[in-house]
Amino acid sequence: MNQLVTMTLDGRELCVGVDTVQDVVRLETVTPVPQAPDWIAGVMNLRGHIVTAVDLRARLGLPAGGDGSGRMCVVVDFDGDAYGLIVDKVSEVIAITDDQRDGDPATLPAAWRAISRGVIRLDDALLLEIDPAHIVSLPQSRAA
Repeated sequence: MNQLVTMTLDGRELCVGVDTVQDVVRLETVTPVPQAPDWIAGVMNLRGHIVTAVDLRARLGLPAGGDGSGRMCVVVDFDGDAYGLIVDKVSEVIAITDDQRDGDPATLPAAWRAISRGVIRLDDALLLEIDPAHIVSLPQSRAA
């Protein structure tokens, strides 16, 4: 069994492996970083540790989402650095089996395929499993 954290971004259902998640927190104060790419929202202090906040909407070329209130941050580790992936909502942790995992559909745009580990089939939904390492290491151009 694999465990995944499920989340929503701009109406899209996503998930990420529990093994990559360090923490899930409500988005608090983010301090902008001068001259950072537009997808870097800034940095935040998480219990004495500096976390780079990644605006996943900007990273994927999606429209900005309202005033940002109520947004959540899924903190993941990449090469020893902590990154907070800003999402609209974090739902739950689910357990899946390998037979629920499929490859990317041919119609999935290249930008989404670049961050995807595949599609998870649930009884009532399909989830795109994202790879945090690919999100923070994508080329600087917009992925949209």
